[in-house]
Amino acid sequence: MSRTRLGALVAACATITVAMFISAHVVGGQSEAASSPIAQVYNPYPPGILPSDLNAEIARVQREVDLIEDRALARWHTLKKPILTGQPPILQNTGTEAIETLGELMLYDRNISPSKNQACASCHMPYAGFSGPIPSVNLTMVAFPGTVHFRAGKRTPQRHPYSPFFPVLQYNQAQGLFFGGNFWDSRATGYRLRIPDAEQAQGPPVDTQEMGLPDTVCIAFRLSQAVYRPLFEEVWGEGSFDIKFPREAEHICATPGGATVFGGNSTPVPLSTGDRTRANIVYDRWAQSLDSFEQSVQVSAFSSKFDAFLAGKYTLTPDEMEGFKLFNGKGNCNSCHLDGRGTNLKSDQADTSAAAMVNPLFTCYGSANEGVPLNPGDAFYYQTKPDSYGFIANPYGFGYRDLGLGSFLRSAFGSGPNPNLSWKQYAPTVDGQMQVSSVRDVASTPPQCPTTEAPGPYFQKAFFHNGYFKSLKQVVHFYNTRDKYGYPVTSGHCPKGTTEKVDCWPMPEVRNNIDMTSGNLGLTDEEENQIVAFLQTLSDGFTRPYLNNDTYTGACMKGGSAATQGNEHLVATPPLPPCASAICGVAPIPSPSIP
Repeated sequence: MSRTRLGALVAACATITVAMFISAHVVGGQSEAASSPIAQVYNPYPPGILPSDLNAEIARVQREVDLIEDRALARWHTLKKPILTGQPPILQNTGTEAIETLGELMLYDRNISPSKNQACASCHMPYAGFSGPIPSVNLTMVAFPGTVHFRAGKRTPQRHPYSPFFPVLQYNQAQGLFFGGNFWDSRATGYRLRIPDAEQAQGPPVDTQEMGLPDTVCIAFRLSQAVYRPLFEEVWGEGSFDIKFPREAEHICATPGGATVFGGNSTPVPLSTGDRTRANIVYDRWAQSLDSFEQSVQVSAFSSKFDAFLAGKYTLTPDEMEGFKLFNGKGNCNSCHLDGRGTNLKSDQADTSAAAMVNPLFTCYGSANEGVPLNPGDAFYYQTKPDSYGFIANPYGFGYRDLGLGSFLRSAFGSGPNPNLSWKQYAPTVDGQMQVSSVRDVASTPPQCPTTEAPGPYFQKAFFHNGYFKSLKQVVHFYNTRDKYGYPVTSGHCPKGTTEKVDCWPMPEVRNNIDMTSGNLGLTDEEENQIVAFLQTLSDGFTRPYLNNDTYTGACMKGGSAATQGNEHLVATPPLPPCASAICGVAPIPSPSIP
């Protein structure tokens, strides 16, 4: 970076005004937010997108994040120091707990963002199965606001539990399918660290819409200042932070990524080649530590009713058992969300297969396009104007189409770079496909809001990559009736006399490669409810308490019906322009073309 540009950056950072949205409570691991600049509010949204309680809810989540960080700090201080011994050297006795605690401290650290107001956990709290913790956001804008209020991402936050078990992304030539990776579009391939979950953890800190640091070096810089730095050095070695950070690093790292002052430079912190290499190693250790926590029994707990059932310590209720049978049979859920047993598609069949897994993960690790409608409530469509930093998240507006895995393979707008050129040719065969997430913890809620379903009391969640569905009932009903009640309309425009999500499904956002093994299953209303009852047995915390599930301090929702849950917040889709060339015009072109 030139001295002129660097001087301009420092001056710009020094004049940014301090604003709002910061919790008054500060824990040992968090920094006083008043020391971190934050820009004026960014609000390009029409009425109905931002929830009215958003400021208060952001502050609530920050307080909860601080509380859990307090608990983790206290637990760290009680840890007995491990003994470094053996060949190769091992942290004997408490090494596992040390690295898992380090990962937890990182997950709840708000300092890993320019304004020190956004932790990884800000979008992934334990009481929601480590998914989105703000019910009103799940109900409306879907994508969570990041360090710059109110920039927001494009998709719902995926759940952390069991994501560490996804393998490195590979193309299976025999089946002609991709398996593995992390993120909805599988762009965290694991190609370098060989752990997709760890590579996923490297994304949000430098995502302009999320934690928003402008340079990966900023993670090393902030970790070098963390109160838990001694634990990092205990796990990863003394000298880990022997990096000569420049004096202006603080100003640079306090400016969100995408700011025009950076001129498109993704490495604005001026470091020597050797120091940048050392900072990159710290960034890898950050990722591995977070993966260690997410893979631990504190997060991926295998402590659900279903696990107790498999161990012979819980008897499924009649509805749960019928739901289990339907999951493996008429509902055809087990075709993708594998439970380690066979699938029976006809009522006169009986499952005679032996369990192939004693701890099934309820995923095939693949991707699929289920024909989900475009959700015009997604905040991403409206971020077409520059914010106070000059950053524009989505210059294409409603010309954006989420091609999922297809966009990633093309290295197209809205995804990340593809590290394997040989995969690019398969992009048209996977357009619209999103990762088949594990359905474990899909129904997880705070104890005081015991369900995701109206009339409740319930905790509002958002389901699938774009949050179009607001209840598990709607998800199962969609799989059951997508083709029966499909209409050539967009959301908010169902024909008179029909009810969206009941007897009208808008057309798919991406019509290519739709999975036709579902869509007209012939389930009764009671059978749909029984599948929902079974899904609720997959929530962790039944056989032993789920760590930090008690931290929700918000309100539960009540009333209405799960069938129409969230319909009062439907946003009418505007006339859609053609798919932008930066998305649908990148070779190999989608086939058929995407309108």
